[in-house]
Amino acid sequence: MRECSRKKVLDAASMRRSIARMAHEIVEAGNFPDSLALVGVFTRGVPLARRLARLIEEFEGARVDCGELDVTFYRDDLPMRRPRPSRQSDLGFDLTGRNVVLVDDVIFTGRTIRAALDALMDFGRPRRAQLAVLIDRGHRELPIRADFVGKNLPTSLGEVVKVHLEEVDGEDAVYIEVQDQQVRTTGASTQIPTKRP
Repeated sequence: MRECSRKKVLDAASMRRSIARMAHEIVEAGNFPDSLALVGVFTRGVPLARRLARLIEEFEGARVDCGELDVTFYRDDLPMRRPRPSRQSDLGFDLTGRNVVLVDDVIFTGRTIRAALDALMDFGRPRRAQLAVLIDRGHRELPIRADFVGKNLPTSLGEVVKVHLEEVDGEDAVYIEVQDQQVRTTGASTQIPTKRP
């Protein structure tokens, strides 16, 4: 079996500050509430989008449209992924001519966001589409970048970034998980394989 070590890289207070800064940056980029639509990518992009919408509403004093997008069947790696239930996209407004900000928790290879852009076009033709992510961990495989980033987090390919949100996981935190070296458990003892000379 493999053991996993975990390190917390963002706590709840740090996440709140990062999300608040992103909300201000979105408005400062010319995205005013009357033309702005936030669209969260399932799963954790949805509560993040709602948080950003609430913050913008608080300091701009106007309602911000917020929707939910499922990109499952738009992914180019769908045959290689474990099957998971799809969710219903919910965009109760027309995207045509709007400034749309896609929201996700982590950007990695860029393939999820490519799928999100394809899915988005089925709901209209935005005037502009931008991307907001809480964590940018690098290792892009496509020419896609985030316009608004909570934290740039350099990682190795062997590390896993886990974003926890209160609405989904019962806490706000970001962790890096590392798969430790494989161990064999025999009875009460644990043996770590070593290389032979």
